[in-house]
Amino acid sequence: MNIELRHLRTIMAIHAAGSVAQAAEQLHITQSALSHQIKAIRDQLGVDLFVKNTKPMRLSAEGLRFLRAAERILPEIDLLKAEFDNLQNGQAGRLHIAIECHACFEWLFPVLNLFRQDFPDVDIDIRPGLAFRALKALADEEVDVVISSDPEDIPGVEFHQLFPYAPTFLAAKTNRLAEKDYVDAADFADQTLITYPVERTRLDIFSQLLIPAKIEPKLIRQVELTAVMLMLVGANKGVAVLPDWVIRSADVDGGLVTKPVTRNGLTRQLYAAVRRDDQSKPFMKRFIALGKQGQAHAKKQPLSP
Repeated sequence: MNIELRHLRTIMAIHAAGSVAQAAEQLHITQSALSHQIKAIRDQLGVDLFVKNTKPMRLSAEGLRFLRAAERILPEIDLLKAEFDNLQNGQAGRLHIAIECHACFEWLFPVLNLFRQDFPDVDIDIRPGLAFRALKALADEEVDVVISSDPEDIPGVEFHQLFPYAPTFLAAKTNRLAEKDYVDAADFADQTLITYPVERTRLDIFSQLLIPAKIEPKLIRQVELTAVMLMLVGANKGVAVLPDWVIRSADVDGGLVTKPVTRNGLTRQLYAAVRRDDQSKPFMKRFIALGKQGQAHAKKQPLSP
């Protein structure tokens, strides 16, 4: 049996119109062509779909079963076509994200909430397990965006600038370093450094200062949550270095001080890495545009739970 979608539409049209002539007009084909379709369906099924010699035309029991199938199948086909149309014009798709910047969760979630309002049909997922090989995962199409501060020359991948930030030193007012105008690598030698639980080469304080200077902090304490990190620093249980936008968005009390890292300060740039084939898609353009405003979307973080 070789039933086509046009056959399903033919039966639905005749049932609704009550005659071949009106159905042919609705379907924009000739009566002769429509009559040939009816005959082709009858020959394939071996049954009459219409009761003979009735006006308006009336479906037989077999025809009603065929109609029910058409009413079930055609909407699914139309929905599938709409989904593929959305994929083709960039209104739908996949946005799986890997993050090399642990603090970026603070602004990413508000950005994604805004993004969903514009593109509700895009499948969004954050893939934290790929953070240590995020750019390879992007090239291998396991993810679609990587948030990173370390651009690389990768064939087929484009790094879009989001916003600059300054890694900033944070300490309690009672810490001995609170009186300094700025901190340098040697200042960390007798300090407990509180960091996010990520590889040290992906932390600005290590990659930009301590590793080149060959300085090791007295102790490294890893903390998952920014709020807990701020609480520990406020209690003078250690010091931290965080992006300036994280500190600005945090509800920091008067017991904490901030200082530049090095005399001239450090400046870093955050990027969204995407495959070049994907960067022109409307939903990808929108995500990047929202990402450039990311620090403005960062939510206030309480100092204590």
